[in-house]
Amino acid sequence: MKRVLLTKSLLVWVSAAAAWGACQQSNLTQGNRSDGAQYMIWMPETSCWNGDMVIFAHGYVAPGQPIAVPLDQLVIDGVSLPATFNELGYGFAASSYSKNGLAIVQGFDDTEDLAQNVLKDLKIYPHRTYLIGASEGGLVTVLSAEQLPHVYNGAGAACGPIGSFQDQINYFGDFRVIFDYFFPGVLPGTPIDIPPNLITDWTSNNSQSIQMVTAALAAHPSAAAQLISVMKAAVTSDPATVAETVIDALWYNVVATNDAQATLGPVKPVQPYDNHNRIYTGSANDFLLNLKVERFTADPAALAAVAASYETSGKLSMNLVTLHTTLDPVVPYWQEPLYTAKTLLAGTAFERVNLPVTAYGHCAFTAFDLLGAFALIVLRDTGRDLSPDLRTALRGSDAAFTAAARRMGLPPQ
Repeated sequence: MKRVLLTKSLLVWVSAAAAWGACQQSNLTQGNRSDGAQYMIWMPETSCWNGDMVIFAHGYVAPGQPIAVPLDQLVIDGVSLPATFNELGYGFAASSYSKNGLAIVQGFDDTEDLAQNVLKDLKIYPHRTYLIGASEGGLVTVLSAEQLPHVYNGAGAACGPIGSFQDQINYFGDFRVIFDYFFPGVLPGTPIDIPPNLITDWTSNNSQSIQMVTAALAAHPSAAAQLISVMKAAVTSDPATVAETVIDALWYNVVATNDAQATLGPVKPVQPYDNHNRIYTGSANDFLLNLKVERFTADPAALAAVAASYETSGKLSMNLVTLHTTLDPVVPYWQEPLYTAKTLLAGTAFERVNLPVTAYGHCAFTAFDLLGAFALIVLRDTGRDLSPDLRTALRGSDAAFTAAARRMGLPPQ
C-alpha cells in the first residue's frame, strides 16, 4: 500500500510540474532484468530532453523486503526527484538491486548495467551521465566514481560509509556491545548472533523490543549518557535524540548482521565485526568497561571480503561531490575526513568537494541541499550553472534554494 501511495505521489508531482515548466510530461518505462533487479526510467518529452541522464543508486533496504525500486527514497520533502530532473531536461533512472540487505556489490553491478546496457536496449544514448546515491547507494556511487570513468561523467554521494566500510561495521557492532554492557539482558542474542524472533519483532509495528530499549534508556539516564559518550554518537540538546540515535544504530545491528554475514561468506556465513583489542573511553569507569565488555574477533575471510569489494581507494577518476549531515547517528560524519585522507594519499583530492550540512539525522537533507549539490556537480563538469533553472523548477521556495546554493558554493544570482 505504501508503494502504491508513493507512486501516486510521483504522478501528482508530475502533473503539478506541467504547470510550471517547459518539460510538461514524465514518460515512465519500467522492467525486470535477468538477475531479478527491476528498473524505472523517467524521460522528459523528446523535444526538451537535454541529452543527459541522472542515475540514482538507492540506500539500504531490509532483507526480506520485495525486490523493487524504493520509491520512498525518490521523494524528499515532497519533492519528486524524477519529476524535478525531468523538468530540468534530464532523464532520470533508478534500479533496484538483485538482493536487499548488504548489496553494495550488487548495487555497483546493477547500476552500471542500467547505465550501459538497459538504456542502450531502449535506444537511449545520453551525452553525459551523472550518478547520485545515498547511504548504501553513496558507497556504490563513490566506488563507481573511482572505477567507472567510461560509464559516468560525474557523481554525487550523500551520507555514505565512504571512508571505511570496516569501521562502519565495527560502529554498529560497538553500539550493540556497549549497549549490552550498560543494559544487560534487554536484547536477546549477541552483537554477532541475532535471533530471528528479534529481527521479526524489531521490524514489526509496535515492536516490543524497541519499547524495551526506550524504557531502559529512560529508566537509566546516566547509563544512556555514557553509552552516547563512549560511542561519540550524534545527538542534539533535545533529550529525545538520545533514544532516536540508539534505536537507529541498533536497527542495523539487529536487521543487518545475519544478512551481512551470509553475504560476505556465500559458502558459509563469516563474521566481520572485531573489537578484540579495542580500547573504549568516555564512561564513568573505563577500566571496568574494558575489563568486562564482551569481545569478538572477526573471521579473516570476512575481513578479506570487505577489503576486496567494499572499501574505497580514494583514487577518483571523475568529479565527485559528497554531502553529509554533521550529526548523522547512523553513518557518522567521520566517514568524510577518512575519505579525504584517502584522496590526499591517492593524489585526487581536487576531484572532490565535500559539503557538510549542519543537521541531525541520517541523510537528513532538504531537497534544496541535494539539488544544489547536483548543480555543483554539473558546474564542475561542464561549467554550466543550473541555479536559474532550479529556481524556476522550485518556484515558491526561492529563498530556501538560494540559502542552499550559497552553502554549496554556487555562483550568486
